[in-house]
Amino acid sequence: MLTLPQTAEYALRAVEFIARAPAGESVRVGEIAAALKVPRNYLSKTLHQLARAGVLHSTRGPRGGFRLAKRPARLTLAEVVAPFLAGDGRVCVLGRAACSDAAPCPAHGRWKDVAARMRGFFARTTVADLTAARLG
Repeated sequence: MLTLPQTAEYALRAVEFIARAPAGESVRVGEIAAALKVPRNYLSKTLHQLARAGVLHSTRGPRGGFRLAKRPARLTLAEVVAPFLAGDGRVCVLGRAACSDAAPCPAHGRWKDVAARMRGFFARTTVADLTAARLG
């Protein structure tokens, strides 16, 4: 199975964790890193990228931390992973930097449809869908 870049995976996991916090409450980086068992400094940089992208709000100070910038039902997974994908988010299944209809890799024709379905999944799935699935 093809996976997302590690930073995008950490972003999804962190956003899902933050979405479970009481409405309007900020969650500190250390708490998220410990719960998800990910490196704190790496996660901190990831969360700040999400804040710059408008996915999260960041607050400094003793009661600071991160919270969602939108309601979970209005925040798609595509928005969460977008800051961590190159260009238009298209990834060559063979890892080539240049892969397109004009310059295809050997798997391009078959992978193109799969990748389009994956992009559709991320565009249609919200953070609320993740939290509901876990509870249900």
